[in-house]
Amino acid sequence: MDHFIQIITTTDDERLARRIADSLVDKRLAACVQILGPITSVYRWKGKMETAREWQCLVKTSHDRYGAVEATIKAIHSYETPEIIALPIAAGSREYLEWLRDELAGS
Repeated sequence: MDHFIQIITTTDDERLARRIADSLVDKRLAACVQILGPITSVYRWKGKMETAREWQCLVKTSHDRYGAVEATIKAIHSYETPEIIALPIAAGSREYLEWLRDELAGS
């Protein structure tokens, strides 16, 4: 069985979010990247409360591509410590998961 994941990252620049998405899909590291935003993030950074306008990227990929996806995001990203987290896709429609598998395989 394929082990699909959704990786989440955020950036403060919509064009950068698009660069990340384009790079991941072009390299077949992701079948799909959805860009949501702008969103508001509230967090603590270096001891200070911060609020930022950001765009969130939802990356659909397979578990075995996680390392390459993380490396690609870090190479492009402007943040010192970008959010890069992965969540398992526990279930999905058969047709969607077949499409995801086929896209990642290059079919």
